[in-house]
Amino acid sequence: MSFTAVEQSTPRLHRSELAVPAATPALFEKAARSAADFVFIDLEDAVAPDDKDQARRNAVAALNDIDWGDKTLSVRINGLDTHYMYRDVVEIVENCPRLDMLLIPKIGVPADVYAVDMLVTQIEQAKKRVEQRLAQGRHGRLGLELQIETALGLANVEAIAQASRRAEAICFGAGDFAASTRARTTVIGGINQDYGILADRDAAGGRAFFLADQWHYALMRVVVACRAYGLRPIDGPYSDFKDPDGFLAAARRAAVLGFEGKMVIHPSQIEAANRIFSPTTEEIEKAQRIMEAMAQAAREGRGAVQLDGRLIDIANIRMAQNLLQKAEAISAADRT
Repeated sequence: MSFTAVEQSTPRLHRSELAVPAATPALFEKAARSAADFVFIDLEDAVAPDDKDQARRNAVAALNDIDWGDKTLSVRINGLDTHYMYRDVVEIVENCPRLDMLLIPKIGVPADVYAVDMLVTQIEQAKKRVEQRLAQGRHGRLGLELQIETALGLANVEAIAQASRRAEAICFGAGDFAASTRARTTVIGGINQDYGILADRDAAGGRAFFLADQWHYALMRVVVACRAYGLRPIDGPYSDFKDPDGFLAAARRAAVLGFEGKMVIHPSQIEAANRIFSPTTEEIEKAQRIMEAMAQAAREGRGAVQLDGRLIDIANIRMAQNLLQKAEAISAADRT
């Protein structure tokens, strides 16, 4: 391991992140009762310009009047290139002590994060908000989730991941990213059937076509930046909620790469996200056996540890510890 120690972000269960339009208050109670780990009320893309002010008032009322239980609660503010953003931050953070995080869209450079951090810090100091949260047994400072949705953002993702100690997670948004890069896609979060590799001819003269993942590079950039600097990587939405197979494929891909969870735009996607980003029973049992084998070897004074005929090294142990920690967090959430 490097001698450089990286501070890990505030631990939160973040398998499913449900988007709720602030312009549609009828959906708030349903979101609060849902099985989503994380809910964000959206003031940005889901709200028309003429509805921005009322949507902000709706969000303040929802944050204060609804029982959200133990969910992580966030608001997606408008972009820094709009005149709505500063009022979003000031009115939401000043008036909503239940708020856990802010979701900042279309981050391009580290200074974007710094600007929001400065506003939040001043409000927290004026309202003594950190002390209030700690007295309630909650995390002290307000967290930030950063959305990478543009070519500029992805080009600067490693620097963005280090821009603020408030940063907890980075979410990749394929839809706006496709617009930024002029990429062709058929559904937000989906792939294009033309993106693939044509194999050499076989003995019969045929050539197989292998479909590839056009988002792989961007996803890997995000997950590496997050894991390098202690943040949670979150995959963006799959917009066709009537295509459960497509959603499952996208979620499984993200889980394999190391993502912590996935944004969902419809309640029907929550169960699948929670399941895919949770350790399976078999994985938990194997992780427990790895830890038990390590403990037994330590008691016997053995440096080498074997399990099922395979050597276990420190990497296996770290992976087992990570998996068991997540399993415990899920178990704790289920008990509440």
